Amino acid sequence: MAIVHIGIDLAKNVFAVHGVDEHGKPALVRPSVPRAKLHELIAALPPCTVAMEACSGGHHWARLFAAHGHTVRLIARKFVAPYRMSRVRGKNDATDAAVIASEDERARQLMRLAGVGPTTATAVLAMIGNGHEFRCGRQFAAWLGLTPGQYSSGGKTRLGRITKAGDAYLRTMLILGARAVLAAAKNKTDGLSRWALTLEGRRGYWKAVVAIAAKNARMCWAMLARGESFKLPA
Repeated sequence: MAIVHIGIDLAKNVFAVHGVDEHGKPALVRPSVPRAKLHELIAALPPCTVAMEACSGGHHWARLFAAHGHTVRLIARKFVAPYRMSRVRGKNDATDAAVIASEDERARQLMRLAGVGPTTATAVLAMIGNGHEFRCGRQFAAWLGLTPGQYSSGGKTRLGRITKAGDAYLRTMLILGARAVLAAAKNKTDGLSRWALTLEGRRGYWKAVVAIAAKNARMCWAMLARGESFKLPA
């Protein structure tokens, strides 16, 4: 499987690298990579998301990796500790790398939402953290490109296609999750499923998928920014 996320624990001379595929399963585990080999290793990989702790060295590596088409996420030191595996006693470079953009209580809350799995949940956490950069969930959805572009003049509002702005990977994950929600809705009778099927019948398949993805984005923001928990459908 293709590697979609890589966590790197930075050091002076030897680095730990941990890569996972789209299902969150380890696909590249290198607990000891010499400094001289790190650039070569990452440059040889297809474009993916690379997460590292933010520091002076992290910015240097970020520029090098970005030049090869990778999306780099730098995480503040205070946000790295909560991502360590609770089941692993002690600390070492390999486990630090294995659990950067990993599950914590916030991720478990996000995964209670239909259409949001481990990959999407950790991607949202890595992308926006607590979500305080956005005033509301709709702004987050618009930043992801899940809202229609506006072409308005003369007092008339005209809405076009979704803008597809922002991070393409996270938007794709939300879209794929929304497709799964709509496919499963045909066998369910809860409120979300009824709403999704009604919307599909009224506006068509793809508009319904995008609407579900945008709704999930807004709810993810609400959980992270306001601490709102999700209630499972009865």
